[in-house]
Amino acid sequence: MEKLNEILARQLPHFKNIEPDCSISDALCRMSTYNTEYLIVTDKADNFLGLITEHDVASKALFLNKSLTDTRVIDILNTKLPFADAGDTLEQCMTVMKKHHVKFLPVFSNLEFKGIVSTDDILDEAVSHRSEIFD
Repeated sequence: MEKLNEILARQLPHFKNIEPDCSISDALCRMSTYNTEYLIVTDKADNFLGLITEHDVASKALFLNKSLTDTRVIDILNTKLPFADAGDTLEQCMTVMKKHHVKFLPVFSNLEFKGIVSTDDILDEAVSHRSEIFD
């Protein structure tokens, strides 16, 4: 099975980033623009800080009646995430995601952030290799 770095190499070269001081409203607009369920939270030097997902917005802001324009990304972002190494296989990645009940997994290589692998990425990979899986 392929390594995560091979999958990340096929992804678009830009990341879907947002800074921590942006509002949740800004984050939702950006998610809509990028047609994605998550944003990578980075500081001004592009260091990885965490992720913000649509689920985070719903569970940590909307359900608690927080203002989407006054609440900042830093207030609800995920910082304590499991992660994978770029050299890990998809099987290893799936095991981590299942164990921690997450849909998005940050990938690092030598402490350098490389990107995000999602359950959709894994499903796409499985479908593209379906003959290997289903035969």
